[in-house]
Amino acid sequence: MKTYNKLYEMKNFKNIKEIIDNSAKLYSNNNAFIIKEKNGKKVNYKNITYKEFKEQINYLGTSLINLGLKGKRVAIIGKNRYEWALTYFAVLCGVGITVPLDKGLREEELISCLVRSKADCIVFEKEYLDIMKIAQKDKNVKVKKYICMDDIKEDGVDNLNNLLKKGKELLKKGNKEYIKAVIDEEKMATIIFTSGTTSASKAVMLSHKNIVSNIVDMSYVEYADSTDVNMAFLPFHHTFGSTGLLFFLSHGSTNVFCDGLRHIQSNLKEYKVTVFVCVPLLLETMYKKIMVQVEKEGKTKLIKFGVKISRFLLKFGIDIRRKLFKEIIDNLGGKLRFIVSGASAIDRKVAEGFNDFGILTVQGYGLTETSPVLAAENIKTIKYGSVGIPMLNVEIKIDNPNEEGIGEIIAKGPNVMLGYYENQEATNEVLKDGWFYTGDLGYIDKDGFIFITGRKKNVIVLKNGKNIFPEELEALITTLPYVEENMVFGKPKDDDLLLSVKVVYNEEYVKEKYPEMSEEDLKTMIWNDIKEINKKLPNYKHIKNLIVTNEPMIKTTTAKIKRFEEEKRL
Repeated sequence: MKTYNKLYEMKNFKNIKEIIDNSAKLYSNNNAFIIKEKNGKKVNYKNITYKEFKEQINYLGTSLINLGLKGKRVAIIGKNRYEWALTYFAVLCGVGITVPLDKGLREEELISCLVRSKADCIVFEKEYLDIMKIAQKDKNVKVKKYICMDDIKEDGVDNLNNLLKKGKELLKKGNKEYIKAVIDEEKMATIIFTSGTTSASKAVMLSHKNIVSNIVDMSYVEYADSTDVNMAFLPFHHTFGSTGLLFFLSHGSTNVFCDGLRHIQSNLKEYKVTVFVCVPLLLETMYKKIMVQVEKEGKTKLIKFGVKISRFLLKFGIDIRRKLFKEIIDNLGGKLRFIVSGASAIDRKVAEGFNDFGILTVQGYGLTETSPVLAAENIKTIKYGSVGIPMLNVEIKIDNPNEEGIGEIIAKGPNVMLGYYENQEATNEVLKDGWFYTGDLGYIDKDGFIFITGRKKNVIVLKNGKNIFPEELEALITTLPYVEENMVFGKPKDDDLLLSVKVVYNEEYVKEKYPEMSEEDLKTMIWNDIKEINKKLPNYKHIKNLIVTNEPMIKTTTAKIKRFEEEKRL
C-alpha cells in the first residue's frame, strides 16, 4: 500500500496542551485570532496574540477547576467564535472532557445529548438561554454549571468574562493546579455526536492521541505557516472543523471567522484569507458563480485558452496561473492559495478549475471516528476523482472486494477512535481486530489512490441483483449548471425500485438564463439533460423518474443530505 513520504517537518506532539504551549512559545506575538466587533455601523477589529490566547486558556482553565469541574464533562454549543475555541482548548488542556454540540440541534435533541453525554457543565451562546432554562428544570439533565459566552445577568448562569477575571486573580495568588495538570493522552478527551437525528447519532470517544496523531500526519504533507490566514468556516462541533483549527494553530497561522454564507466572498477580501477548509457544495457554488460571471463578460473562450497555455507551460516548470487569472483570484480576496474540500465528494471540474486558476485545491477523506482524516491529496499527489492516498501512519485496505475491486474501506491507525460511548454493540460492529470498518465503499488503484464509490447503506439494490451507487449518478447530475443539489434514490414500484432523482435547481441562475421559462418547460429541459446522461450509462443505471424543486433539501451542518429524512418526506 502506497503511503505519503514526509514533505515537511513536524514535531511529534503527545497531546493538545503541548501543541498550544509550543505555538505560544514560537509565535508569541503573532495573531492567533482576529475578532470583528460591531457596534451599529461601527466595526472594530480585536487581535488576540498567541501569548494572549495561552494566557486566557490558563485563566479559564483555572477558573473551571475552581468551580469543581476537574475531570468533568463540559458541553459547548454556539456558532464558530473565539469564545467557543477558547473554551474547547481550555477544557482539553487540563480540565476534563469536551462535548461539542451541533448548534442546529432542536430542543429535545440538545437535552438528549446533555443526558447521554452526562455533561456536568455547558458553555453556550445567549441565543440558547431559553433552552438552558428548560434543561435546568429537567431532572434527567445532570448539568450543575451553566456558563454563557456573552455578558448576561441571569440567575444560575455565570459568564465567560467573569470566569476569566476570577482565573487571573487565582493565578496571581499562586493557584497552579491547572497549569501543572498532567494530560493522559490515551484516555477519552472528547465526546462527539455523529451527524444525524438523536436516535441515529452515536457518541464517538476520541483521545488526545487520536487527534494529535492526525495533526502531525497532516503537517507532514500539507503546508501551512505563520503568514497564513485561515477562515474557520467548518463548524467547530464537527471533527474536521475543530481539528482543522488546531492544525492551523499548530503552525502559528491567524484564524478569522465568517459572517455567514452570503458574506464569504467579502470576508475573503476583508481578511486577505490564504487558506480555506470547506465543503464541496460551497466550492461548487463559488465556482459556478465565477464561471457565470466569466460567461457574462464574454470571456469563456479567453479563459479556456489561458488554461491550455498555462497547463502547457506547467509541463516545463513555468507557472503563470496566478498572473494569468489575477482578476479571478482578486475576486476571492487576492491571497487565497490553498483550499481543502472535505465531508463528501467534490465535482472533478470544480477541483480542476480552482487548480487551473493557481489555487491549490485538494480533497480529503475521513470520518468523525478517525479524528477525522484518513487520506488526502496534496501538492505532490493529485488524481482527480480520488481522495488521495493514506496518511503516513494510517493503513487502509479494501475488505471483501467484488470483481471490480470495490469493497468496504477499512482503516487502522493511531487516529482511530476509542469506541462509541456506552454503546459496546455499535463499537463491536465497526471495530474488529484493530480495523475500523468505515461503511464507505471504494477501491484502490494501482498507484495507491483511494476512490470512494458510495456509502454501504446508500447502495440501491435492484430486483435483478444490480447494485447502484447513488453518489456516482449524483456526481454526473451536479455538473449541470443550474443544479444546486440532487439526490438519487430508489422509489418503490410494484416489487422493485424505480431509479429516481430529486433535483433542486438554482432559482437565481434559471431566472437570469431563462427568464421566460415556465415550470413545465424547466422540468422538460432538465428531463432532457437527464436523458443525455442516461445515454452514457448502462441500462440498469438509467434514471426513470424526476422530481424538480427549488426548495433546499434537509442537510447536516456540513451540507450532507439527510437521505433517510428526504426519502421519508418524499
